[in-house]
Amino acid sequence: MADVMDWDGAYRGESQFDGPPPWNIGEPQPELAALWHAGKFRSEVLDAGCGHAELSLALAADGYTVTGVDISPTAVQAATTAAAERGLSERAGFVAADVTALTGFDGRFATIVDSTLFHSIPVEARDPYLQSMHRAAAPGAGYFVLVFAKGAFPPEMQEGPNEVTELELREAVSRYWVIDDIRPALIHSNVPRIPGMPPPPLDLLDDKGRMCMHAFLLEAHKDG
Repeated sequence: MADVMDWDGAYRGESQFDGPPPWNIGEPQPELAALWHAGKFRSEVLDAGCGHAELSLALAADGYTVTGVDISPTAVQAATTAAAERGLSERAGFVAADVTALTGFDGRFATIVDSTLFHSIPVEARDPYLQSMHRAAAPGAGYFVLVFAKGAFPPEMQEGPNEVTELELREAVSRYWVIDDIRPALIHSNVPRIPGMPPPPLDLLDDKGRMCMHAFLLEAHKDG
């Protein structure tokens, strides 16, 4: 799915999902919200693969200056509209662009957050993506990645995100970033509404009825 997914189609409701994309949970991913509340993020922030940008909007409401980037013009327009409706346009701006070839932001961001983007990038594009993020980061910038762990999806699923092992994640990111921590984590997702799909087991659901899927949370920084 990751290397053939029509992301703009998904945000327009033109995908296998019967309704909004399941990753649109209406709030920041809890693992990343915990880092934010712990003071790990510094302004200015790049929200890479922002989608509908609930993380960007929450940070802007807390006084951060944020730029969200997504390949989907539909998602970027929705985020821009939401920022205007919430009175956050001065602190939250959005750009439709390819994160694997992002230019015009060299050395700008003190924090870069990847909220479930890494596994959506084709494996062969990971290195250009990491170079692009490193180029956009200021010296000493923090880099935070929440990504599906290998085994998050059933093995019989033939198409899906590019899940990672801890070693695979470490080897890819450490080419450009100094890794501070990698730990097991969870990605929360609305239950996909796919015709014929059985409901998930109750022990995989959180208290809001969302699926909890195995992931890694990486914290790293740029030298300097």
